[in-house]
Amino acid sequence: MSKPILQVRDLKVDYMTATGPAQAVNGVSLDLAQGEFLAIVGESGCGKSTLLFAIAQLLTYPASIVGGSVTFEGVDLTSLTPEELRCHRWRDISVVMQSAMNALNPTLSIGAQLADACRAHTDWSDKRITQRSAEVLAMVSIDVVHLKSYPFQLSGGMRQRAMIAMALLLEPKLVIMDEPTSALDVVAQRSLMRQVETLRHELGFSVLFVTHDMSVVSHFSDRLAVMYAGEVVELDTTREVFDKPQHPYSQGLMDAFPSLLGAPRALTGIAGTPPTLVNPPAGCLFAPRCSFAMDVCRTTKPELITKDTRAVRCHLVNPLEPA
Repeated sequence: MSKPILQVRDLKVDYMTATGPAQAVNGVSLDLAQGEFLAIVGESGCGKSTLLFAIAQLLTYPASIVGGSVTFEGVDLTSLTPEELRCHRWRDISVVMQSAMNALNPTLSIGAQLADACRAHTDWSDKRITQRSAEVLAMVSIDVVHLKSYPFQLSGGMRQRAMIAMALLLEPKLVIMDEPTSALDVVAQRSLMRQVETLRHELGFSVLFVTHDMSVVSHFSDRLAVMYAGEVVELDTTREVFDKPQHPYSQGLMDAFPSLLGAPRALTGIAGTPPTLVNPPAGCLFAPRCSFAMDVCRTTKPELITKDTRAVRCHLVNPLEPA
């Protein structure tokens, strides 16, 4: 892997609640190379979106970063002021939100919203703004006539592609996507993912992509990080995680994921529910739901240990050395 454009180290995010801080992200570390597509998967509530918002420095109360660093091209974003962050947003880092209908302003045309972003971060002339707006719409296969359209006049897939066009407006080096396909049907999902893949190869930007749908990233991401209860429990190339999942939680996700290949098999869910993040249990957070759990799993927290390209947080995979 080439030199990382993004380095996240021991990142921790808490949500303040009436009963104490909830550890939504607990000690996450990962790297992202230039041009790489890294997907983050896990069930709802595991901290995926919170991690993305922390990386993009978009957290709002009651969430806050309480530890760790987010380094983008050598600059720790957690140490920057709002005005300093403004210099990086859109130009270097852009975000595609989960629901385009909520993220786009319903009272402004697509062209007006693209122009607003340009005026906020550049000194371009109106002619240059119009030209660039038409260019990015063409990139995502939307006719230039829709610069005059309002969000409600576009289909769900077109709205999502308009969001991607807005994210690519100033040619950023990192595009962060928070479940952009969740409101689309499977045909629109596939079309959107192919569009992102084509643009990534043409323009060379990196993608940090969050989803709970394994099928969305199975053929498009380079590496896959599996999150559970605010922690990364497994990280490797996408193909390796799909073909040979090592953490029991990753195996459970795969068993709940239908495949078109091979003999028919029954789908199985993961029993139980995720732990409370306010006062999490000792030991492995997945132990109460794990059919392979041992005594050590309930008493000693496993570390995320990397061997070759695979990183796994599990006592079964990485047994403790005898004292």
